[in-house]
Amino acid sequence: MNYDVSLREEQGGATHRRWTIFLLSCGASFLLYLHRFTFNFIGPKLKEEFALNDTQVGAIGSLFNWTYGSLQVPSGIIADMFGPHLFLGVSIAIWSGALALHGAGGMKLLVFARLLFGASQAGTYPCLNRVTHSWFPARNRTMIQGWIATFCGRGGGFASSVLMGTVLMGWLELSWQQSLLWLSAIGLVFAVLFLVLFRSEPEHDPRVNASERALIRDGRSMASSDRRVLPWRSALANRSMALFVTQQFFAAGADGIYNLFMGGYFLVVKGVDLKTAGLFVGLPLLGGAVGGMLGGACNDLAIRATGSRRWGRTIIGATGNVLACCLMFLAITRDSAAAAGWSLFVVKFFSDWSQPTVWGACTDLGGRFSASIFSIVNTSGTLGGVLMPPIFGWILDRFATISPEGATIPGYLALFLCVAAMYLVSAVCWIGIDCSRPIEQ
Repeated sequence: MNYDVSLREEQGGATHRRWTIFLLSCGASFLLYLHRFTFNFIGPKLKEEFALNDTQVGAIGSLFNWTYGSLQVPSGIIADMFGPHLFLGVSIAIWSGALALHGAGGMKLLVFARLLFGASQAGTYPCLNRVTHSWFPARNRTMIQGWIATFCGRGGGFASSVLMGTVLMGWLELSWQQSLLWLSAIGLVFAVLFLVLFRSEPEHDPRVNASERALIRDGRSMASSDRRVLPWRSALANRSMALFVTQQFFAAGADGIYNLFMGGYFLVVKGVDLKTAGLFVGLPLLGGAVGGMLGGACNDLAIRATGSRRWGRTIIGATGNVLACCLMFLAITRDSAAAAGWSLFVVKFFSDWSQPTVWGACTDLGGRFSASIFSIVNTSGTLGGVLMPPIFGWILDRFATISPEGATIPGYLALFLCVAAMYLVSAVCWIGIDCSRPIEQ
């Protein structure tokens, strides 16, 4: 291997090690959502087995966000100071084990599993944000972030619904507990591959030659040995950061409808069977995957077209959320399950269209502190994930109706209106965010 690297360096060609890192990063993001979105099918089963209402199911689901949010900033600091390799590899192994624990016992063990699950997933995206800063040049970084964060993340969410709902529980007729064991095993195998193949920095990887390091550097310094921490006073006093965390609270808080309550919407309100529900529940996540992939590329194009990183980010971030808000009203009016599923596909396409822009703005504002900046922004989003699910559950219970047959129909119409309003607030915040002035300046 060393001889091969030296030969290529003599010939002037860059090695391609960064694409191995890219694939491993995509795999980690995919697995994160593959495991997280299983709650769409765990939740309805908990209602049956423990006689819970939607408010209680929302509260149990949100336990994940308590530890996920509280450990975001410490995880970002660790990633900035020591690199993501060992930290992220071990985290994948722990959260895969925690997933299996969801179905291993009663309510007390379930609560512990949700808290451990959130704690072990907390560092993933701060680490991967740092990876995109360390391993990819700025000129196409947002496109790379779109593939890693949104296409592969939301793709994992789509695969979660299809694999767990349609394949494992539907076709194979496994219990939800048995299905979790299979998904957990996939995660443990990937964790081993990640630890063996991944490296934190191109400077620390002997399989990267000087040409590839120069390509990655793209005119910036690579201070991989820098152990400074984020200047917190500057970060907390920055107006763009204040708007950034506000928009993330509403945008990420709105996502609670997709990872906690969409299963109940199609199973109860639309009356589809379990096999079909797996496909329809996954459609919004598939829309988000495609939207994020295209949104990242469009953001890079918008920056080049406007000549302004600030307005290129704002245009993509604001328009995506405005369109998601407007299109949510289309989803509300659909009667059939298929029409509702495809309408929500389009809503999520535009809401996640701006997600790579969030990653890009974090690297713009943070520079070498990008993991710490991302962790602050993501903590705000996680706070939305903590507070909104119980509120969403209360809305479903408060505005529930009784069908002619005497069945209780949760108030999803009111919930969709609430989510549309959250998208609009997020869009307004993007107008004031100026990512062209790094925190360190």
